[in-house]
Amino acid sequence: MKWIDTYEIVDALLEYHPEINPEKILFTDLMNLVLNLKGFDDELEKCNERILEAIQALWIEELD
Repeated sequence: MKWIDTYEIVDALLEYHPEINPEKILFTDLMNLVLNLKGFDDELEKCNERILEAIQALWIEELD
């Protein structure tokens, strides 16, 4: 899984972190959650605010 795999990332976040409210999460915390997901294999340097915004928005959408 890479940073651009937002759907896979969100599926994993929903599975492994159902207790987290994505509307309240800080980008630094979100980045760390993603980096620690099983199957995630990408470099931190490839992460940026735009990617984190996309992950957060999709995560919020999937909960609605």
